[in-house]
Amino acid sequence: MRTKDHNRRLLRDGGSQESIEVKAFDSAGEVRAFDKGKLELVDVNGRMVGRATFEPGWRWSESLKPIVKTKSCEAPHFQYHLSGTLHIKADDGAERDVKAGEVSMLGSGHDAWVIGDEPVVVIDFQGMVDYAKQR
Repeated sequence: MRTKDHNRRLLRDGGSQESIEVKAFDSAGEVRAFDKGKLELVDVNGRMVGRATFEPGWRWSESLKPIVKTKSCEAPHFQYHLSGTLHIKADDGAERDVKAGEVSMLGSGHDAWVIGDEPVVVIDFQGMVDYAKQR
């Protein structure tokens, strides 16, 4: 933690004082809609954070594969799951259900789909910059 004296020295020596930046997904800078879902992106001090909502019946290979034209999802993800259950199947055969309250890390190469009747909402701290973009 920096002290007031440290911040004064930074300003005196030509540096800049730390600031706080806050963004809300309700006023996202970009929204990408796709079949049975959407992605909302906010840029927080040069870092992109995404909130993805996947409705019941959503499956990456059906909703996004036609848009991005890759065999499987190539975006790595580091995400916190707010609601619903998401089943993930990696290209290497590993499979896992991820539920609300859990944090997941996915490498490139996977399919995923919503399990049940509750929408899946995730906050993704990596991998959403190019997500759901047409190639």
